Amino acid sequence: MVEDSVYDGLKAKLKLNRMEKMLRYLKHFITVCKHKYYVGSILFKEGLYWQGITHDLSKFSPVEFGSSAKYFNGKRSPIEAEKAEKGYSLAWLHHKSHNKHHWQYWVDYKNGETVISDIPDRYLKEMAADVVGASKAYLQGEYNHEEPLKYFRDNRRGWLMTSKDKNMVSSYIKQFSTY
Repeated sequence: MVEDSVYDGLKAKLKLNRMEKMLRYLKHFITVCKHKYYVGSILFKEGLYWQGITHDLSKFSPVEFGSSAKYFNGKRSPIEAEKAEKGYSLAWLHHKSHNKHHWQYWVDYKNGETVISDIPDRYLKEMAADVVGASKAYLQGEYNHEEPLKYFRDNRRGWLMTSKDKNMVSSYIKQFSTY
C-alpha cells in the first residue's frame, strides 16, 4: 500500500510538471505573438508590411522556441536567463544571425578587425519597433512611453553601430513609443 501511494504521488508530480511545462510554453508563445503584433502594428504604419509580417519568425524555429520557452518567466527575455545559466544562448546565436533588425547581424570581422556596416533604414526602423514591441510585451500594464528609450539609452554603449545609426534608432524609438 505504501508503494502505491508513493507511485501515485510521483505520477501526480510528473503530471503537474508536464502541465507546468506546457503552460510555460503556451505563455511564451502568447508573449511572442504579442510582441509580433506590437512590432507589426508599428511597421505597418511605416509602410513596411512584409517586415511587419515576417518579424521574428525565427522565434518559432525549434532551436529558438524550445530554448526560450524553457527559460521563459514572463518578466524578461528568456535569452538573458539562458545566458545567465550557461554563459551563452543557442537561441540568441541563431536569432541574431537570421534577423537583420539586430545590430549584431551587421558586425563582421576582417583580419582581426571589427567591421561595422551601415544599417539600411528599413532595419533601423524595425530595430526601434522591436525595442518598443518588447517593452510593451514584457512590461504589459507597467509600460509607459519612456521605457523603450530608457532601455536603449541604458544599453546603446555596447551596441556596435555607427553614431548616425544610433541616432536614427533613438529618433525612431521616440516616434514609435507614442503609437
